[in-house]
Amino acid sequence: MTCGNNHSDAIVVRELEKRFGAFTAVDRISFSVRTGEIFGFLGSNGSGKSTTIRMLCGILSPTSGGGKVAGYDIVAEAEEVKHAIGYMSQKFSLYEDMTPAENLRFYLGVYSVPEDQWEERSEWVLEMTRLHESRNRLTRELPPGWRQRLALGCALLHRPRILFLDEPTSGVDPITRRHFWAFIRQLAGEGITVFVTTHYMDEASHCGRIVMINEGRIVASGSQDEIIRSACPERPEADLNDAFVALMSGRKGVGN
Repeated sequence: MTCGNNHSDAIVVRELEKRFGAFTAVDRISFSVRTGEIFGFLGSNGSGKSTTIRMLCGILSPTSGGGKVAGYDIVAEAEEVKHAIGYMSQKFSLYEDMTPAENLRFYLGVYSVPEDQWEERSEWVLEMTRLHESRNRLTRELPPGWRQRLALGCALLHRPRILFLDEPTSGVDPITRRHFWAFIRQLAGEGITVFVTTHYMDEASHCGRIVMINEGRIVASGSQDEIIRSACPERPEADLNDAFVALMSGRKGVGN
């Protein structure tokens, strides 16, 4: 798989590795993500997805290799990376004993948004997330889907160029998932790059390209159809679930 290195790449990763003692969580992976692309990063639990995202977000230092996110080096310019991206983790990064309005104000400060823009940004997020009427309720009282919208809104407060979503729809109902993805497509249409991990294979249909990772190594890359054809060449009826099972069970990687 080529790594890419041109002006249209929002993310470039080269031989990225992360070891914890004798355990290798991410094993010298390379890939690139284009600007404005919805990019899917798929793998089973413990495959290295979240570790990779944390390195790309400047939260975790790699053992070796490296990469650039929004043009910034993920090691030497980690703080610049953090201000260029939005990050929504697996677990809602919200303060449940605070209201949505208070959570928004907190993240406006975290992202160093100028105070004269706070009101406009807060109103924009509350309108986008449809949480105006609940702005003064405690966050813990909100339904899971509403908290999901608020977490996404907090990640967008500073108008990031790249959005990292780590299993963002886990635990929410299908209707909320559908609305969530409609909004993600809208963001990508506006030029925001979306890097998403998910356990739901049907959600991968929203991604222009997909990388599958297993035991820290990339085992497949390409479009959904390319991965299915490569992983299941003798099964014309196969879908992405079938390809995922085949690849996670140890079949030789495809598309690399």
